[in-house]
Amino acid sequence: MADADTDAKPVNQDALVADIDRTRAELARTIDAIADRVSPKKNVHRVREQVRQRASQRASQIDPLLAGGAVAAVVIGVTALFLVRRRKR
Repeated sequence: MADADTDAKPVNQDALVADIDRTRAELARTIDAIADRVSPKKNVHRVREQVRQRASQRASQIDPLLAGGAVAAVVIGVTALFLVRRRKR
């Protein structure tokens, strides 16, 4: 019966170090990707960008006259709210 130490193939140190370095780099990329996904600040930024894109897509589909009327209605509503709150003071 042969001894396990004598039957073992010689380990190529350079290949082993290269494999460890490669694994370490892959792990670092994975951790960075996970950190990016769970970052509240980056999630807010992504959602904000999605909302901007959707708004610009819809704005290009809306009739300019209708959009102007909607903007005027919002301005009037905000002004009225401001005046009502100011009177209550």
